[in-house]
Amino acid sequence: MSQSETKVITIFFRIAIYCNFIFLQNIKTSEIVKQLVAEENAGELQKCFGSRMEFGTAGLRAAMGAGISRMNDLTIIQTTQGFCRYLEKNFSDLKKRGVVIGFDARAHPSSGSSSKRFARLAATTFISQGIPVYLFSNITPTPFVPYTITHLKLSAGIMITASHNPKQDNGYKVYWENGAQIASPHDKGISQTIEENQEPWPQGWDDSLIDSSLLLHDPYVTINKDYFKDIQKHCFHRNINKETKLKFVHTSVHGVGHEFVQSAFKAFDFKPPLAVAEQKDPDPEFPTVKYPNPEEGKGVLTLSFALAEKEGAGIILANDPDADRLLVAEKQESGEWKVFSGNELGALLGWWIFTCWKNQNQDPTAIKDVYMLSSTVSSKILRAIALKEGFHFEETLTGFKWMGNRAKQLMDQEKTVLFAFEEAIGYMCSPVVLDKDGVSAAVITAEMSSWLATKNLSLSQQLKAVYDESCRQEKIDSIRQDPILYET
Repeated sequence: MSQSETKVITIFFRIAIYCNFIFLQNIKTSEIVKQLVAEENAGELQKCFGSRMEFGTAGLRAAMGAGISRMNDLTIIQTTQGFCRYLEKNFSDLKKRGVVIGFDARAHPSSGSSSKRFARLAATTFISQGIPVYLFSNITPTPFVPYTITHLKLSAGIMITASHNPKQDNGYKVYWENGAQIASPHDKGISQTIEENQEPWPQGWDDSLIDSSLLLHDPYVTINKDYFKDIQKHCFHRNINKETKLKFVHTSVHGVGHEFVQSAFKAFDFKPPLAVAEQKDPDPEFPTVKYPNPEEGKGVLTLSFALAEKEGAGIILANDPDADRLLVAEKQESGEWKVFSGNELGALLGWWIFTCWKNQNQDPTAIKDVYMLSSTVSSKILRAIALKEGFHFEETLTGFKWMGNRAKQLMDQEKTVLFAFEEAIGYMCSPVVLDKDGVSAAVITAEMSSWLATKNLSLSQQLKAVYDESCRQEKIDSIRQDPILYET
């Protein structure tokens, strides 16, 4: 038998097993497979069944649809069964503590998939094993999941989101009991238990069972109240916020961020930011953008520029669809718009957060326990600021899984972790969330902008001052970024 013939037999064996599991459970994905087989569409069948999605430290991320290489009801159930068994091995008190599950607004009607559906199936899996589940009743930003874990002292968390990926994608992101993304060897352990738990457990498909379960809890109201109360600790200029003449435009790029950024502004005593009407409501089609990623720049911000020009707003704040990242743009005196890179906003937020901390802490010995973090692919600006000011700077491997876990280690040693960032527009402005958080970053950026305005300074001018001062401290050419300017 040739290698190609063996591959074909393997794929059809996988198809048979898949259809056996999913037949009559999800008619839409079952019909997709039947149609591909009837059409003898070998290429598409290879894509759907050629290999199983690999579970890594970032969890899963793939297109929604039929097959073992896609995000669908079956692969969500299988993944959650494996994760559940892995947690049982690691937490003797799992049935007391439980897990949290959140979801964004993504949906894929042709396969019957949606983030909410996946979240409910995941909750069903845990509850069927007697494990409490804190399932958000509505869409929520990704940062709320790690916040809930530490706030309620849970064992783990799951966020169903594909963040800023194309509309057909979805994802399964996992957090550990410390509120940080999982790191090795947990990914390998979870992957192994997924392989060992492929057959769906009894009642695993029937998510209606959880609605009457005493193990199901909705943390939505409590977390919405407590999160905004906690980030208020980073509001230091409430009177300036109340009186500022600056106007802010906010876009959630058809994601979940609108309501939560509005609440953050209220918590800091700002007037509500001007919302881009065409993009403020969640829409899984992302109809106004080619890609729902603020890092794309001009294409994503076109409507924001138009609203800002119409309303005389000087600052644009853009979240990605799950609101864990933030892009900022500022109107220049020339009339052009400067879009800050992740490194540039990281420099500004690092300067601002340390300045606020220093003004609140008069004990000169306290600085010996202060830390900031960034990843190896990011600017070295925090190191330069640390050399000047006397606090500690640490660099980690790429990704917030490293910064979040390192921040928790430092906090457990009674150190103060003020800030962490990565060049891919991710910022951890408060240690209550050990991951990037675009909601707190948005409102803290607004307060920084408002304070600077009282000094007749713009963000761009302050950025130059930060770079100039840092370059005097340490000769680092790489920290300078060329401005990205757009005409409107």
